[in-house]
Amino acid sequence: MIWRRLNQKIRLVFPIFLLIVFIVVIASQRLPAREAQLVQQESNYAIHTRQNFNQPGFYPVAQIPSAKLYKPVGDWVGRLILPTKQQLQDGLDWVWMEVQYAPPTAQNLLGKIVRLEWKKNEDLLAKVKAVTRDINFTSEVIKSQNQGNIHPFRLNGVRQVGILRSLAGANPNDDAIIALDADTIINANAEKSILQIEREPVMATGRFYGLVKIINPVTSNLLSTKDKQDSDYFSVQHYNPNSNKFDGIQETIRIPQQVIDTRNFAPSSSQQIEKSPAGEDGWYIYGAKDANAVFTVNALAPRSLFQIQPRQIITGKELGLNYIQEVNWQNTEKNKGKFNTALLKPVETSISKWQQGDKAIVLHLFGGIGGRKAEAIAVPYTITGHFAFGIAEVVRDEFTNELRFETKYHQIYAHNPDGIIAGTHTWADYMGNLQRGWLATRPVSDILIKFDPVTQDYDFDGIKLSPLEQFQQQLQVTMARYRVGDGTGGAMVSPGTSCVQDSSQALYAAIMAIKNQVATTPQIQTWIGKNPNHPQALRFQQLVELGKSLEQQLAPLGIIRADWQSQAGILAGTGIGETTEPFQDRSVWAGLTTWRTIMPRQAHDDLAIIFFKHGATMQVLRTNQVGGWQSDIIPIAPTVFLGQFQIPFTNISPLSVILNRVLASLAIPTQQDWLILALLLIIYSILALPYGWRFGFLQIRFWSVNWIDKCLLMLRCLFTPAILEELFFRVILLPHPSEITNWLKWSLWALVSLVLFILYHPLNAKLFFKAAIPTFFNHVFLTLTSLLGIICTVAYTLTGSLWVIVFIHWVVVVVWLIVFGGITKLDKNQTDRLRQET
Repeated sequence: MIWRRLNQKIRLVFPIFLLIVFIVVIASQRLPAREAQLVQQESNYAIHTRQNFNQPGFYPVAQIPSAKLYKPVGDWVGRLILPTKQQLQDGLDWVWMEVQYAPPTAQNLLGKIVRLEWKKNEDLLAKVKAVTRDINFTSEVIKSQNQGNIHPFRLNGVRQVGILRSLAGANPNDDAIIALDADTIINANAEKSILQIEREPVMATGRFYGLVKIINPVTSNLLSTKDKQDSDYFSVQHYNPNSNKFDGIQETIRIPQQVIDTRNFAPSSSQQIEKSPAGEDGWYIYGAKDANAVFTVNALAPRSLFQIQPRQIITGKELGLNYIQEVNWQNTEKNKGKFNTALLKPVETSISKWQQGDKAIVLHLFGGIGGRKAEAIAVPYTITGHFAFGIAEVVRDEFTNELRFETKYHQIYAHNPDGIIAGTHTWADYMGNLQRGWLATRPVSDILIKFDPVTQDYDFDGIKLSPLEQFQQQLQVTMARYRVGDGTGGAMVSPGTSCVQDSSQALYAAIMAIKNQVATTPQIQTWIGKNPNHPQALRFQQLVELGKSLEQQLAPLGIIRADWQSQAGILAGTGIGETTEPFQDRSVWAGLTTWRTIMPRQAHDDLAIIFFKHGATMQVLRTNQVGGWQSDIIPIAPTVFLGQFQIPFTNISPLSVILNRVLASLAIPTQQDWLILALLLIIYSILALPYGWRFGFLQIRFWSVNWIDKCLLMLRCLFTPAILEELFFRVILLPHPSEITNWLKWSLWALVSLVLFILYHPLNAKLFFKAAIPTFFNHVFLTLTSLLGIICTVAYTLTGSLWVIVFIHWVVVVVWLIVFGGITKLDKNQTDRLRQET
């Protein structure tokens, strides 16, 4: 009888597990590339580069705007040129660069072609060598290229492609514009001048930028009568530093209207841009002068978005966490064309004030495009979006003299139809670019995280440690690998590899590199031991605690992916160039072991929550299709998996919640978890045994059957009641401990879970398991059941592991059935058999 009952329950639980596995596999297989654009035979890049204003040659180098109105976008600005096929055979990492802006001491190089190479630094060259690859396209890459994605076909078959050549050859044309810093060295003792650098070039848009207020569209005399109706010329007023107002020189500029591409809408629009709420405090305009001396805009950035003073200030942990999880993306569609900035502070303190030179980690996330010309949704009920890290710095504005944020993105970006290159981009190049930026077409969230233990360097008696520098190095390694697809020519999205998975891999590698440096440097440990209360030591301890939390987030099952370990060795202290070549595991299993970083929205929110819980201050910058108006598209908030499937009139996505809680509970128990398990079993035994003996409910009556029957019983008890009941009453009903933001709400859910767990037993006996009616209604049984529910709830709170609570539940049930006569209370046949034996 009992076997039939148990089999019935097994048949109930099995479909649940199959459903979960099916959902995870489908999600992994269908995670979109581009991250999520529908592509056709012709690329968007090809369509837009046919427009003359999107070509570098449209802007003569000799046309230099007024230094009072415009500033250069970098100390050096240039256009990368890939060496000839013959030159590429030397296997060295250098490229040509057309100098489009040079510092005053190098004006003689303006317009010249110079050689760009790395400084002769042994460590620097070793890092370059670690990511240098031979490139040979695979059939998968050729197929992707035929579908309209941009791959570095000019590098196909080239040996020893390094960082610079992978940048110069990333797109079909030599049109990558870069900015170099002031540390660039000029070597003029050669046939051609040589520029030597020590940092990877930053991809930029335009040569110069200014700060203006757009007044109204104007009709240019350069236009024909036919074109005057749709003029993309605008009258602007420059910022006046003397009055701190937009009452400076008035000028006519051009904001070119981009053409419609394969998505059936344009990547940006100048329509009604003068009315945009984002432009109330002016626009930064990036570009250069054309042959007619008209400043032509290549990128836009709203000044208000980067100002230090936020529009909202949210104080307190609970309110801040709620803002990250709920408020940040509320009313995205209704806020089309608008933006918001919010400062989140865990506690009220003056330390959170931004100061010049402060740096912040940026969590970047964009959402989807809806409306009449909506993009295709690759995963049902899911807006995947795209995730990236970046670094923001507080700088002094060159026009207003006020403090503002300057953001650079480290984009780990799969090959795509727009020609967006995996690499470091200025905000203007990645977001504000009129040809390929996302400011005008997608909703975007940038969370700037100020946390001194990460963003400030350490000096342990001459031993330097820079978490931020180490993190950026790991990101640069991954970006370089993406540009060449680890030698295949293509970075493809798969269950185990994507923008968010591989950005997270870089973060994990940085954590491992720092741990390795500390572990192999006794001087650091000695210094901390001698100065435990020094501010630097306390700050370092905060870094250690943050690292532990991030490790749990990045490897939630406690399983470290082999491909993640392979990259962690590249720059991990002594591992430069000495470890095996890194590789990518694109399997479903690899994705599941790092399931918290499969969906961009989840990684974005989870990482922000971890930093906030550790005391970080954050500034959230949110835009919703800002700029010129396009009525055919609307912004759609990114979601977790199946996040658009919601309970009516709520924001609750039940399938997402269930899947996340189940996956979170599958973490492999640690040694501490097993100790907790043992302690709680002892506590349960101390309380339950005397109580059960007192009322005669527990009696030592060994079940005298063969060992095969006992093993079958134990196996079936593992599935039900242990797994089935713990999965429902603890894992699904209770927020995972890592999700807890309000202990009062969690306690209420725990109480509801416990009450349902108790009521379930008599209800189960009444409706399904008739043989258990006397037992499941017994007050002693219900008391022991309540105690078991409490013990399992405590265990789940402390460990967050399904395996721990299943083991506790299973041991209690099996011991009761086999040792304390429980089997005779649930199976009449066993009771009759016992009577016959006695």
